[in-house]
Amino acid sequence: MRFAVDRLDHLVITCRDVGVMASWYQRVLGMDVVAFGPHNRTALSFGGQKINLRPASMSQEEWWSGVAPAPGSQDLCFIVTVAAEEVADHLTRCGVTIASGPELKDGALGPIRSVYCRDPDGNLIEISSYQD
Repeated sequence: MRFAVDRLDHLVITCRDVGVMASWYQRVLGMDVVAFGPHNRTALSFGGQKINLRPASMSQEEWWSGVAPAPGSQDLCFIVTVAAEEVADHLTRCGVTIASGPELKDGALGPIRSVYCRDPDGNLIEISSYQD
């Protein structure tokens, strides 16, 4: 049987400090911080997706994950509904260093304008818009 993937539901970021990461994504990207599961774990919610924040100190028995989970190993692209220049202005106001951009890139649905920065663990965060 063959099937097609419909969408990404959630992903997991392994992080050094869950509280610091949750605060950064809430403050900088406007995500909602939510608790989930029987162990009151932390996730970031936005649109119809979420990001689970896995403490790096957890073992595979405590939180089953990829073979080599490590803080700072993610490259993520988030689509926003404002122009890349507005993103750059917002990041600057938040005290976030812009690593690159705005610059033209290729998104899943066509050309995007992207601004790059890093979260507190060093993950590469691309914030992009199809509007430009």
